[in-house]
Amino acid sequence: PIVVFLAIGVTFLPYFFVDDYVFRDWLYRALIFLVISCPCALVISIPLGYFGGLGAASKNGILFKGASFLDAMTKINTLVMDKTGTVTKGVFKIKEVKAIDWKETEFMQYLMAMEEQSTHPIAKAILEYKAEGEDFEAQDVSEIAGKGLRGIVNGKTVLVGNKALMTANNIGVPSETETIVESIVLVAIDNKFAGYVVIADELKEDAKETITALHKVGINNIMMLSGDKDSITQQVAKELNIEKAKGGLLPEDKLNEVEILKQNPANKIAFIGDGINDAPVLAASDVGIAMGGLGSDVAIETADVIIQTDQPSKVVKAIKISRSTRKIVWQNIILAFGVKVIVLILGAGGLATMWEAVFADVGVALLAILNAVRLQKMTWD
Repeated sequence: PIVVFLAIGVTFLPYFFVDDYVFRDWLYRALIFLVISCPCALVISIPLGYFGGLGAASKNGILFKGASFLDAMTKINTLVMDKTGTVTKGVFKIKEVKAIDWKETEFMQYLMAMEEQSTHPIAKAILEYKAEGEDFEAQDVSEIAGKGLRGIVNGKTVLVGNKALMTANNIGVPSETETIVESIVLVAIDNKFAGYVVIADELKEDAKETITALHKVGINNIMMLSGDKDSITQQVAKELNIEKAKGGLLPEDKLNEVEILKQNPANKIAFIGDGINDAPVLAASDVGIAMGGLGSDVAIETADVIIQTDQPSKVVKAIKISRSTRKIVWQNIILAFGVKVIVLILGAGGLATMWEAVFADVGVALLAILNAVRLQKMTWD
């Protein structure tokens, strides 16, 4: 309505101020004004810029759950990450089995029966163990967040997890387990410590280059939070040149660490994780990023961005794509407004024809579309 009334004003108001007023000329100028005022270029170019960004991200194995997260990603200056499955392969192998007062095969049968109910990457390594004899079946298995599993196997109560789980159930753990740097799974049967399994993991090929690339794009505040042993977490952080790292954390501990970071309004936080325990932190972060291959369903459902190939380096690419998208969108906005304002001034002075007005509308819209399509051709190496 405002534009229509302005056009009417352009048509009739000069009658009172211009001596040689010609209705036809001023009507023509009003029509030019109406054509230029059409918001098509702006309405089309901005969403199309975001569509181009979303398409480019998908093409590179990155799924954004909305254009708003493209914008949010451009503001990220703090990156918090999980360890297992994020910067490490999460493909574990059994390094050592130590059974106490149990035969190794029988001990592993109890452990494997429990791990069949788990989605943790360590469970896959344990289930690859070739145990002789019949398979045991676990019942009433429940997952204790950040600690492990509890269940019934052959009528015996079995606990599988970390030291926190053993401590919570008043089960003593041999001091020798404290000196083991690798991941360790502790097992108790009928409230008595039964043994442990040492699991080894390795870094992903692109983990180191990811941290270097993050620094290059201006993400210097990087922190690693892990439910794994602190000694392992610190070792991995040292290999990757990550200055801040904390291990032995429960899900609520990770959440508290992120909440502390959020107390500084200047911190815009992205969290990268893959496990069910990471879901609360993914939800609390400004941008939650999940690993799509190894990630649990809960983590993928909660996250705002999904890395489909499980490569941490794709996080850097996601940041670059989001920044390129924002750049394209602003180029389109400036182009649309700039050309329209120029032609509008020329039209009001009688220096622009209808063809210039059409170009300022349809022509600029086409240019903005072509500019947005450029995102599909860009590379971010």
